[in-house]
Amino acid sequence: MSNSATDRAVLPPTVWAARGRHTGPDSEEVIRRILRRRKETGAVDDFAEPAGPPGPAETAVPEMSGPRVFEARWRVDEGAVTVRARLTLVARQAGREWQLVAEAERPWDETWPSPATVFWPDGDEAGDGGEAAWDYHPAVAGVRLRTVNPLPADDKDMRRVLREAAKDAWCVNLVVHEAMTPDTLGRQPLVRQLPPGLAHRVVEHRATPQQFRAVNWAVRDLGVEVPRGGAVLLPPDPAPADYDASQYAVRSVFLDGSRSTELIAVLRRFAALPRPAPQGAEEALADLRDHWTLMTLEEELGRERERVAQYAEALEAMTRSRDLYKEAAQRADEALAALRDAPAAALPSSQPASPLQQFTRVFKGLRPPKENPGPTAMPGDESGKTDR
Repeated sequence: MSNSATDRAVLPPTVWAARGRHTGPDSEEVIRRILRRRKETGAVDDFAEPAGPPGPAETAVPEMSGPRVFEARWRVDEGAVTVRARLTLVARQAGREWQLVAEAERPWDETWPSPATVFWPDGDEAGDGGEAAWDYHPAVAGVRLRTVNPLPADDKDMRRVLREAAKDAWCVNLVVHEAMTPDTLGRQPLVRQLPPGLAHRVVEHRATPQQFRAVNWAVRDLGVEVPRGGAVLLPPDPAPADYDASQYAVRSVFLDGSRSTELIAVLRRFAALPRPAPQGAEEALADLRDHWTLMTLEEELGRERERVAQYAEALEAMTRSRDLYKEAAQRADEALAALRDAPAAALPSSQPASPLQQFTRVFKGLRPPKENPGPTAMPGDESGKTDR
């Protein structure tokens, strides 16, 4: 597994981040319609569609020439906590990839509504035309959130799917082995039992009873093992130094429709691990904080006060610099005037420094200090002399 992410910062606990792909038509119109409905019902306080940066020409499609940015603000915990969220939609050949970052005023609570369903339709809200097709995995074709993903029958394809899924740090990958072929209740996704804050971040992979050896062969290089009739979480990429894969495996998962209490506890503990931010999450969070446009009047006043304070600090620094240069210029003028008025005859060596020397010292004082000065020769050191 890659170690390239070890230098990335850890996302603060106040942030919720997810990524996916929408494969249906008119992605932007779907988001606009849902946001309008959320505002009408009071689920969001307001939303906006600020201009996004120009996108790469090779990813553009005729109906979407560049990234689309959507902002929304809502309150949770009975209105006590404000959440700000920013979704960026980018056109790809296989659909529209979206990145969603939300930040709350305090650490994220898994029982709060999922930010994904603030921007995308949920449940019966999805109409015709593929509106519900927003939950596809961004990196692995055919894999979706919110549902069961049967593993491929071919062993090599199974290994490829699990390895590619494990590399994407935006999602949590759960691998379940069916001890026996489940009935209708057992085929229901386990992710539907999760709290809203986790449901749209977990990908559920299923191995049939006959795939027990194949699935363990597929995840062997990842350092985990799937218990027979149980489940395991694929380790994050990169895994923390003290990561213990055995702590994130469940020996038995009953696929009978009952609540999987142990599995949910393991998933919650796994999701709470401090680990490097997924690729692109830091930039998305910076955009949310630095380019946020959906502000209340109080927020606008606060931002303007910060700008005034920054301008005042910069002006003060410029003033101090100007005064220093003015003082140096005055000293230089005085030394030059003294040089012009000095007699032509040379002064005795016992006399104080000449005006020319004073003038030179003034400008020497304005020079930047030299970096890494060489060693000074000590008395009696003959190393710097050459043989005659």
